[in-house]
Order: sequence, then structure tokens, then C-alpha cells
Amino acid sequence: MTDSKVYGEFKGPYRQKSVKQRILALFLGNLGKVIGREIILRAARDPKTKKEPENWHQRLSELRTDDGYTILSWRNRGDLRVQEYLMPNATKRKKAGKRVRPNDETWVAILERAKHCCEWSEGGHVCGLHEGDVDPVGGGRVKLTPDHRNPHSLNPDADPSDQSQWTALCGRHQVTKKNYWDSATGKMNTYAIVQFATRPEKEIVFKFLLEYFGYEMDEKGGIKRK
Repeated sequence: MTDSKVYGEFKGPYRQKSVKQRILALFLGNLGKVIGREIILRAARDPKTKKEPENWHQRLSELRTDDGYTILSWRNRGDLRVQEYLMPNATKRKKAGKRVRPNDETWVAILERAKHCCEWSEGGHVCGLHEGDVDPVGGGRVKLTPDHRNPHSLNPDADPSDQSQWTALCGRHQVTKKNYWDSATGKMNTYAIVQFATRPEKEIVFKFLLEYFGYEMDEKGGIKRK
């Protein structure tokens, strides 16, 4: 089957001051085109040292969650492969207020509580990667950063001096969370969870919803009422 996707290209050199700004410039120059991981890394590298950033995927996530850009991945569109991304347009969504961080004293207390490990917990399993470890899944060295227990989109005014309102996460799990899970209240964004699921899991949800609303698939793959 011929791949009908339109692929973007490197139009650098990208000399913006930050990794995030260089990645943004790449996407803005390739609106509506598919951008692969290798091109992102090439654009994101330091223009002087040529060093590739280890946490580029976190900067990419910030463009979505903090800056309001739409950047699609295989989780959003079935025709995109893993590590392929597409910015359909330059329109920015409305976003929550400016992010705050815990103060230095609180951050030290959070790291001591976390034993300098990522505190992400899912299904009873705690990530536990230490600051400086090599992430066996995402690659690169682990850098712990503070994250709101109550997602920023719901509560942008977390108290910088209250360590109970913050958790220490590695870059990969900062990306995974993406403001989808409120670990303080248990409230979840169902749409985002389905979006984040694998294709087989999406198919299970799809079939459940068809059944729930009284539809079924016909022999040609169409949808009809039961």
C-alpha cells in the first residue's frame, strides 16, 4: 500500500534559543505535514554544540499542554506511525493560567519524600526511576521535575509552599499524565484516556460504544442500528 502522507522537511538551521522554540519553528514551517523523530532531533539540537537534547519529547508535550498548539500523534490518528507527529495549523487553544512551581525549599522536601525517584504510580506499580538514570523506555537521562497533583488545567494556582500539592515525575511520565489524571481527586478525562490508548484498546472501546448505543457493524464495515 502506498503511503499517501505528506512528509515535512528540515528547513534549518534552527537557531532559536531554546529546544522548545526550535521544535516549534520546525512544525510551523511544516504545517499539515508529518514530522518524524529524526527530523525533530535534528532541529532540536543545540546550534553551537550540535548536542541532541535528551528530553525533547517533554518539550514537545509542553507545546501542546502549556502553549496550546495542536500536535497530533499515532494516539490521535490511525494513519500516523509511532514517533510521527503533525501540526495541522498554527491556531493556539485557550489555555489555563501561567504555571507556577514549588519554591526551592518545597522542592527539596518533595525530592526527599520521593527519595529522588519518579513518584508516578499506575496499577500499583511505581516508576521509581532515579534522577540521572537512563530511561529504558523513553531514552535519555532522567530529570525529575515538579508536577501538580491536581492538574494545572483544573487548578493553575497550586500553593508553591505546600508539598502535598506536588509530585516528582520523570520526563516520560510528565508526558504521559498530560493533565489527564487528577491524582488528588481521582477525576479522569475519559476522552483523553481513550485517545492515549493503543489501537487494539480503542477498538474494544469502539465496539463497546456501538453496543451501548444500539449499533452494529454490517458486512461491508458500515454501521447500522440493530
